[in-house]
Amino acid sequence: MAGEEESGQDGYTKDGTVDLKGNPVLRSKRGGWTACSFVVVYEVFERMAYYGISSNLIIYLTNKLHQGTVKSANNVTNWVGTVWMTPILGAYVADALLGRYWTFLIASAIYLMGMSLLTVAVSVDGLKPPHCVDKNPANCEKANTVQLAVFFGALYTLAVGTGGTKPNISTIGADQFDEFDPKEKAQKLSFFNWWMFSIFFGTLFANTVLVYIQDNVGWTLGYGLPTAGLAISIIIFLAGTPFYRHKKPTGSPFTKMAKVIVAALRKWRVTVPVDPKQLYELDLQEYTKKGKYRIDSTPSIRFLNKACVKTDSTSPWMLCPVTQVEETKQILRMIPILIATFVPSTMIAQINTLFIKQGTTLNRHVVNNFNIPPASLAGFVTLSMLLSVVIYDRVFVKIIRKRTKNPRGISLLQRMGIGMIFHIGIMVVASMTERYRLKVAKDHGLDVTGGQVPLSIFILLPQFILMGTADAFLEVAKIEFFYDQAPESMKSLGTSYAMTTLGAGNFISSFLLSTVSRVTKENGHHGWIQNNLNASHLDYYYAFLAILNCFNFIFFLVVIKFYVYRAEVSDSLRLLGEELGASNHRVTDQETATI
Repeated sequence: MAGEEESGQDGYTKDGTVDLKGNPVLRSKRGGWTACSFVVVYEVFERMAYYGISSNLIIYLTNKLHQGTVKSANNVTNWVGTVWMTPILGAYVADALLGRYWTFLIASAIYLMGMSLLTVAVSVDGLKPPHCVDKNPANCEKANTVQLAVFFGALYTLAVGTGGTKPNISTIGADQFDEFDPKEKAQKLSFFNWWMFSIFFGTLFANTVLVYIQDNVGWTLGYGLPTAGLAISIIIFLAGTPFYRHKKPTGSPFTKMAKVIVAALRKWRVTVPVDPKQLYELDLQEYTKKGKYRIDSTPSIRFLNKACVKTDSTSPWMLCPVTQVEETKQILRMIPILIATFVPSTMIAQINTLFIKQGTTLNRHVVNNFNIPPASLAGFVTLSMLLSVVIYDRVFVKIIRKRTKNPRGISLLQRMGIGMIFHIGIMVVASMTERYRLKVAKDHGLDVTGGQVPLSIFILLPQFILMGTADAFLEVAKIEFFYDQAPESMKSLGTSYAMTTLGAGNFISSFLLSTVSRVTKENGHHGWIQNNLNASHLDYYYAFLAILNCFNFIFFLVVIKFYVYRAEVSDSLRLLGEELGASNHRVTDQETATI
């Protein structure tokens, strides 16, 4: 009896997860929400640390390092872009060499080192230029080479550390649910919603309390607190070690894909047999004993099937198993979706740059002597996102899945598409709001003096609130999509796709801002983006971004028309759908009996 129970539902996991020593794990002893609680609490503190730096960074660059609007905005987006691009390297190290747990711990140490150095850089007088009260940064003494080297050296050290933490922490959390168990599969479907819900508590604290401290108390305490928070989060993560399930590293995903592509190119004249059983594949036992999954051949991207056509050579650069070919296809199939998310990520980059700079020109007085920090408006993105996620998960999904029979309610790509529509609306609203702000500034002659516009900072609220709603659709669906659709052996790489899109979006933002600023200054014009925002034309720039979003949405619709979802490695999702359908039928029968 005991043996039957061990092999039953409460026995060992079936997805190949192990403990740190490589031993199989019991479902009842490790994983699930118990393990995830440590991961989620870590992320609350980590987001507090990251957004404690990024949310108000543009204010520090302009007010303390005395940089202009375009330069400071580009420095923010270039750094944030790097933060979100380095996860590709972290994912490679995790999947190919060290595994997610050890990669995460090493990267956390680097992350903490960067945060500590950054706190020193804003605290020591010799590491920052003299205080300046002139409203025009051009008239203030600039930071010298040593000061810039220490400050940006700390920022980019921090960025290297996040490269190993960001792609692995959410993946570690998702790994705590067994893909082959219907109950745990259902929990995984909600994991990313509640993951985003939980981590944004840290973001909210950063966007309210920390930015207020930075603006009104001092940057030493304002950066020291998130540094301490990060140290606490690492300790919390370590405390959960006895409860974690782990996936073994499976080798370099890039090498695997390179072998498939090279083999297909070298055999480009070979004819692919009609019967997929004639293609080269390893025995099922080879995958089972290594905790991997065998994938059947598909007709999509048929050219790559040449890599598994049997010839005289058995070299891994000439002959690849069907499963390896299908894994490569799936990673390649996601690339057009990845590209389609670049433009929305460019919109997100405006939150910590131009949106906040707009806030500095408006009346920030609330009550008594309290002035709201411009960066605190980002807190409304968080609040809106939190509320939207709860409504989506608890109301929208329950209503819509009765019709769609989809346990998710709607597909991940449909959810992403709704988020993209919101981004179009955000830029339209932002353009109209800025046009009104500029009109009031001109009426009061502030386009010349650059003084404070007699409008409340809360006129910017709609664009911040809408951004949070868009995040609840696009950002949550994006991270779940790239994790879910990645092959089982390349989950960290798939998750890094969701990070990469944010990195690319920030670099695109830097490029667009510099290009538009330069082009609009030609032929003697004043330009759309100046240090004096009251003499600028951000309304034109936001309208341009709205049009860019429209074209991108059309591109997204074309891309998803041809996208093929990855086949499930288990029937858990199907069982959930059938259970949902049966539940609906029971409800209908009860209603009929009542009538």
